[in-house]
Amino acid sequence: MRFFSAIAALLSTAGCVSAIGSIGFDLGVQRNSDSGCKETSDYLSDFSTIGDYTNVVRVYAASDCGTLANILPAIEQANFKLFVGVWPNDDAHFDAEKAALSAYLPTIDSSYIMAVTVGSEALYRGDLSASDLSSRIDEVRTLVHGISGYENVPVGTVDSWNVLVDGGNAEVIQTADIVIANAFSYWQGQTMANSSHSFLDDIMQALQVIQTTKGSTDISFWVGETGWPTDGGSFESSVPSVENAAQFWQESICGIRAWGINTLVFEAFDESWKPMTSGIQGVETHWGVWTNDDTAPKYSLNCEFA
Repeated sequence: MRFFSAIAALLSTAGCVSAIGSIGFDLGVQRNSDSGCKETSDYLSDFSTIGDYTNVVRVYAASDCGTLANILPAIEQANFKLFVGVWPNDDAHFDAEKAALSAYLPTIDSSYIMAVTVGSEALYRGDLSASDLSSRIDEVRTLVHGISGYENVPVGTVDSWNVLVDGGNAEVIQTADIVIANAFSYWQGQTMANSSHSFLDDIMQALQVIQTTKGSTDISFWVGETGWPTDGGSFESSVPSVENAAQFWQESICGIRAWGINTLVFEAFDESWKPMTSGIQGVETHWGVWTNDDTAPKYSLNCEFA
């Protein structure tokens, strides 16, 4: 019955979200053709493909593959918006990420930057404690807000819905300006009949806990990752296929947006550069809404909102 109580909570706090939630895509930074790092021209090609549906994308790191150096010119040229990821797990990588922020954020107006997110499921994987992640969020916020024009850019984190619901991680929610929740019905082994109920319930639980912890419904909230693979191995009762991905889009992604929740979909394009041994029978290479080369999505992305 938790699902229905979560809906009631959302309806009672509807003022914290827009009428129809925005859509965006998580974006890989390696080319499928040769596994090389994407250059500005590659990002412009990506944006041309997805531009009919959104101008919002998210990347997972600032320094890896020269991400900020290569994507920011494309962001500005195509008039896109970017969630910038920061990988905080080890000191050397974290230092490289901060150096990239310092070097490249001043080259673009802050209006192109949706937020800076420190960590991607760092709590879920146990990479950092809540205290350590909170400290690194604070450190990045001090850096970002010290850049001229960036004083109001939100700095927060992205993590799995279940660890956000865990009261032991409340310190992170309190520290972050923005908290973004991931939820995958596929990785919970759900049937298609139950996948949308599971997803909507998970996200509503996360939103409730974030609002309660923050002591306010006036927050910025996004789903950070969700989607359904179109090929590869099954996980328990979850079966990858184009048909199931299309159903998940209509019932879950369109459904959550109809409730006013902003959603980033994992992911824009298949990533065939990943080893076929990754995940379950290559499933990690088939999460894209688009294949590697096609300019048309695998299934309809239209949502019929009443």
